[in-house]
Amino acid sequence: VQLQASGGGLVQAGGSLRLSCVASGFILDDYSIAWFRQAPGKDREGVSYVSSSTIGTTYYVDSVKGRFTISKDSAKATVYLQMNSLKPDDTAVYYCAAGVASATLVPMYYDYWGQGTQVTVSS
Repeated sequence: VQLQASGGGLVQAGGSLRLSCVASGFILDDYSIAWFRQAPGKDREGVSYVSSSTIGTTYYVDSVKGRFTISKDSAKATVYLQMNSLKPDDTAVYYCAAGVASATLVPMYYDYWGQGTQVTVSS
């Protein structure tokens, strides 16, 4: 099982980035996929998830609601995180993770993790 996250970069405040998480070794629809982030000196924070099943329900933490959109393309085994109206507070390493358990943003319920991609938002 592997998750490959990509799409991070340096962007000015107000800009956009799209992160991608490519899954291999398992059926994407059988897992909930979440994005977490970790800023320097801070705990890992859950950002959003899309639950298992073909349709997949979505959830966002309050700090990103209305700005971030999670989606998945099962045919490409890829989950995306479209991030708009980025703020300096969004600066962090972003990780995608896969878990069989019910949709949640509690890290302990996620079994597989990608390597992380750096997002830096300048003011």
